[in-house]
Parts: sequence; structure tokens; C-alpha cells
Amino acid sequence: MPFSRLFTTLIALAGADLIQSVSGHASLWHPSMYGFNVTQQTFPYDNRPVSPLTNFTFNQWWFHGHLAFPPHPTDIFELPAGQAATTEIACNKGATTFFASSEGGDIRPTPDSNDVCPGSGTDEFHTKGFDDLTGCALAIAYTADDKTVAPEDFTVFSVNQTCVWTRFTDFQVPARMPPCPPGGCLCAWLWIHSPDSGGEQNYMTGFKCNVTGSTSEVPLAKPQVARRCGADSMNGKWHASPSNCTYGAKQPLYWFQAERNNMFEGTYAPPFYTDLYGFRDGQQDDIFQDSYAFLPTPAPSGPLPILNMSAVAQPELVLQPLWKKNLQARRSHSMRRQWMSRVSF
Repeated sequence: MPFSRLFTTLIALAGADLIQSVSGHASLWHPSMYGFNVTQQTFPYDNRPVSPLTNFTFNQWWFHGHLAFPPHPTDIFELPAGQAATTEIACNKGATTFFASSEGGDIRPTPDSNDVCPGSGTDEFHTKGFDDLTGCALAIAYTADDKTVAPEDFTVFSVNQTCVWTRFTDFQVPARMPPCPPGGCLCAWLWIHSPDSGGEQNYMTGFKCNVTGSTSEVPLAKPQVARRCGADSMNGKWHASPSNCTYGAKQPLYWFQAERNNMFEGTYAPPFYTDLYGFRDGQQDDIFQDSYAFLPTPAPSGPLPILNMSAVAQPELVLQPLWKKNLQARRSHSMRRQWMSRVSF
């Protein structure tokens, strides 16, 4: 083999190894997801569920381009109304309970390991540390038809603001979630990470789901586009603007794609599933058609909405002051550090 070809081949192999070693990223993993068995060789480009979505066409980013790889009809992710839905989030399927169908087999240090990326640092899942987390969301569309469902049909119903951080991640399900139609619902796991640990990347994993234990028939309200309304110290905005928030049902954040975005923020100011966009930590209890007695159009100096207290018995939805949120974050961080010291990763 000529030296030039040999050199090129070695570089290509080294590049492939490098891609394997650093392409951590993350995804929710469950047999109910689209693309559960997609590998690095399935597409002409790396379109594994953990691969980031940036500047893609609609068909490429919607459901991660995995609509042709649906789950088995009997594989459904259950959402228990009023309880926590425990997900598994990892950089590799081999780091989850579902390692048996992973190309690399079981890579968990122990079966109960909570490590998102075994053997790697937190940079592999795009964070400098606990204080750099920007949250993940679960969204739902009340249809089983993946051919006609649109981005505007999805409503965020649960947020975990300390995601991605642990493999086992709980998402609280609102108690008033109505039952899904025959055939179930469609859901999505969504994540946009901090700009401190990577480029302009979105993550979306679609899956089939079903609400269990429903006690309410009140439908979800039509979801609206979220607005940047929280305190934003990174961009010199020290005070939240609660009246400028989108209250009630909100669409997921579709950002930095070639088409069908609903967010148009710049490279260094990505949208997050946090109070910055009016997403409270936990279940989103105000997403139903009867959640508000008064719901004005968001405006910087407008009135605040009024909850329908006969339908929603929840703490106030006004965004917390920055100092209070930071204090709670430090307390949560301290408790999590104590918990991590007792858990084997």
C-alpha cells in the first residue's frame, strides 16, 4: 500500500476511534422509543439517539429522524398520573438496563450505577458541574399517529431542572393528566445543554407513552410558545419579568435547526427548560383548559394571570427571585453531594 494511502487510512481509523471515545452526549433510553436499535452505521451520518441535532432539516431533527424505526406496538412507556416516571438517561445504551441490545454490551460499573457516562467526566454530557445544569423536559401529544403529529401538538408536562446528571432521572407527572386515546400517546424527551460545555445542540428522543391512573377528563390547553422571562444574569438581566412569561401549556423549545424553529435565540443565549422560560421544576400543573380564571397575553408590564383555584391547588407560579432560586440550588447541590457520597457509581 502506498504511504499516502496508508497514512490516510490510519488517520481515518484514528478519527473513528476519536469519535467513539468523545461522542458522549446523552439520550433517554427505553424500548418504547423511536430509533431504539439505531446504530452509528444505520444512517450515512451518525444519527444515534445520543447524537446532537444542530442546523438540521425538519425531517432530520423531528423525532431525531427515527420515524421509520418505531418501537414494537407493545412497548409503551407508562406515565403514572400524580407520581414520578423514572427514566434512564445515558451516553450509551450499554450504560442502562437495556444493555442486552447494545453493540458494546453491558458497560455499567454496577447494575444500580447512576453514572450517565461510565468512565467519563461530566463534559461527556455537556456540563461543567451541578451548577451548570439547564434541565430536561418530557412533552406529550394526545395522538398515536406519528405520521400527522406536528411540533405544535406537543405540550411540556414535566421538567427536571437538574438533568442531565444521573442515569435514573425522575419526572413528576401531573395528577390531572387525562387518559390517552386508544393506541396511546406520543411523548418526547428534550434537552438543550449549557453553552459552557458544547455547541448549539438540541436533543429529542420520541417514544410511545400512555397515562395510567387518570382521574380527570379535562383536556390539555393548546400549547403556546414559551418566552424568555426569568432573571438572566449571564446576559445582564438581574430581575425576572413574571408578566412576560407564557403561563399554562407550553410547547417544547425547538431551536437552532434549519427549519421549523419556535426559538430564535443566538448561539450564546440558548433557551432552557428552567424558570428562565417559565418552566417550573417538576410537574407542570397549569397546563389544562381550566387551569386559569384569567390568562392575559404576556407583556413586560402586563397583569399577572389568575389561577382557577377550584381546579388547581398548587403553590404560586410566579418565578422566584434570583437569590432564592440560587439558595435552593445550593441546598439541593449540598444534599445531592451527600447522597452521591453514599451511592456507588
